[in-house]
Amino acid sequence: MTTALAALTEPWSPAEFEARLRAVGQERYHDRHPFNVRMNEGDLSPAEVRRWIANRFHYQRHIPVKDALITAKLDSPRLRRMWLRRIEDHDGRREGEGGIERWLRLGEAAGLDRECLEANESVLPGVRLAVDGYVNFCRLRPPLEAVAASLTELNAPDLMRLRIDAFERHYTWIEQSGLDYFRTRVDQGRRDSGEALALVLEWARTREDQQKAVAALTFKCDVLWALLDAVQQPGQQDRDDQPELDGLRGRR
Repeated sequence: MTTALAALTEPWSPAEFEARLRAVGQERYHDRHPFNVRMNEGDLSPAEVRRWIANRFHYQRHIPVKDALITAKLDSPRLRRMWLRRIEDHDGRREGEGGIERWLRLGEAAGLDRECLEANESVLPGVRLAVDGYVNFCRLRPPLEAVAASLTELNAPDLMRLRIDAFERHYTWIEQSGLDYFRTRVDQGRRDSGEALALVLEWARTREDQQKAVAALTFKCDVLWALLDAVQQPGQQDRDDQPELDGLRGRR
């Protein structure tokens, strides 16, 4: 009885713990979502692509916000410097740089108006709810769980490569320079996920902490899935067919 109980409460080995974290992404990452599958197969209409870009931007612009919340939780200058780089990656060191700027250029390359994107006029309620949930998670949960939630980055480089290929082959109406965000995130995602994984493996010393880390990553996968659920909702298609599609740049 004691041996059986110990087996349920003893920490997983580092290898098993990492395997369990990676399994979450393999089973639940949003690359499996029907909307992403259709995107990679070239089946999205221009209106659907623009709707995704506009709504995903609401998530993109909150990445440095959640990273600032995580940075404030870290207890050493070394860790804060490491995580601060993520904020710089998205906000840039100066005007006209960074991932948010590159996403705005993606929107412009797809025919969306920059001011409309920045105004968040076309963000769907479900997207707002998903993003708010993730930001609040990073605000309220301890460093282990907030960092573990970022481990969706383990799967991001492969998705970025798929997306680049899909956009170059199927969505040729989008200016190629607009794909720079995806190209940049291949290497950044690999670096960021490696750093975050090392921290989670180091910090989670008990079975309970390991399970919390797995649950945090599962939650983040659910956030990304919920965002795409909102973007693909059927009722929105009727609005896409209207000439006043949010942010179109004189292409009506």
